[in-house]
Amino acid sequence: MTQTITFQPFGPEHVQGALLLSTQAGWPHRSEDWDLVRDISRGVVAIEDDAVVATAVATPFGDVAMANMIIVDQAMRGRGLGREIMLRAMDLAEPRQWRLVATPAGMPLYEKLGFTACGAVHQHQGRLLADLSAPGIRPAGPGDMDMIRSMDREATGADRDALLDALAHRGTLVLAEGKGFAALRLFGRGAVVGPVVADGVQTAQALLSHLFAGRQGQFLRVDTTGTSGLEGWLTEIGLAEVDRGVAMLRGDLPGEQGRFTRFALAAQALG
Repeated sequence: MTQTITFQPFGPEHVQGALLLSTQAGWPHRSEDWDLVRDISRGVVAIEDDAVVATAVATPFGDVAMANMIIVDQAMRGRGLGREIMLRAMDLAEPRQWRLVATPAGMPLYEKLGFTACGAVHQHQGRLLADLSAPGIRPAGPGDMDMIRSMDREATGADRDALLDALAHRGTLVLAEGKGFAALRLFGRGAVVGPVVADGVQTAQALLSHLFAGRQGQFLRVDTTGTSGLEGWLTEIGLAEVDRGVAMLRGDLPGEQGRFTRFALAAQALG
């Protein structure tokens, strides 16, 4: 690695440089999307000649942390910079379990760092073809946040209060009483739905339908797990699968899977 590179904590002054990197990589993130990630995370940037040439972020969720927004400038690849900046970001948290979503190109690095594949993440997006609605779903209010946090912890084994609070302020949260919740926020070319936590496929579909109401023709994104059972329905309404990632883990968490686990859909779109 060239000796002219320095590493700095990821601060607000680095957002525009990070945005240039994600755009170069073909990612749809806006500066507002980077702001959300930075607000709930701890990160590192690599600087060369006053330009951001790599980023990596650790998002702590209690006993769990997500490694995300791992990007290296195309001109800097093949020098070990990805490994170096990721290790520096991982030094910023000490969870019992690390999680990430890998691209095929990134998997060899993550496997060398002790991550193992545990499932697929299907990225669905497109312009909504149908005008949908669903009974039994309502907007979530401040008094519902404890219930939402509890369902999310049962589904994920993680303490994502900071993410949920951010989504409550920046987007829309809806609730199926005692059965699940979902969030929608502006993202990239349109809006992204996620997280989605539900006790079954019917509840998950109802939550999505409620959030999709009045959005016919708009660009939407939903990321699903490989076992959600929603892929066919999403494709029918205009959200085809356009990409696929690999969910990876490092470390273990105790405890049994809860009733929400299968439908803890991956659509956070943090990176």
